[in-house]
Amino acid sequence: MIMTLTTTTRISPDWPCQVKSPGSYDWERSAAKWLRELVPARYASYPALLRHPVLLARHAQLQVQQEVRVARTALQTARADLPRLGMPESVIEHTIKLYAAEVMQLQHIARSVRAVTQALVEHGSTR
Repeated sequence: MIMTLTTTTRISPDWPCQVKSPGSYDWERSAAKWLRELVPARYASYPALLRHPVLLARHAQLQVQQEVRVARTALQTARADLPRLGMPESVIEHTIKLYAAEVMQLQHIARSVRAVTQALVEHGSTR
């Protein structure tokens, strides 16, 4: 469901439920809080990332992209690598399903980060 907020602002189906609607009271703070949860803790405390939500969003995009790459690599190599580590077939199958689910979840998060980033840019959140 796409909700129209103004003639130009729309919330995509990928909009994270933890982030308030763009333009609503305190929405940028909710966006920044959600984005900080996506980056390693040491990055989430850097002053530049705290002052500039768009910069934080950019870093979150890079972080999630890298996590997608890692999960895809783990998925693609599991069948070859895990038997050599002594993993039983049942564990390998479960692990493959886990990685496949993680790739899908991370792809959804990546779309959500892009939606939030776009809204931050459109609403001039460069502080």
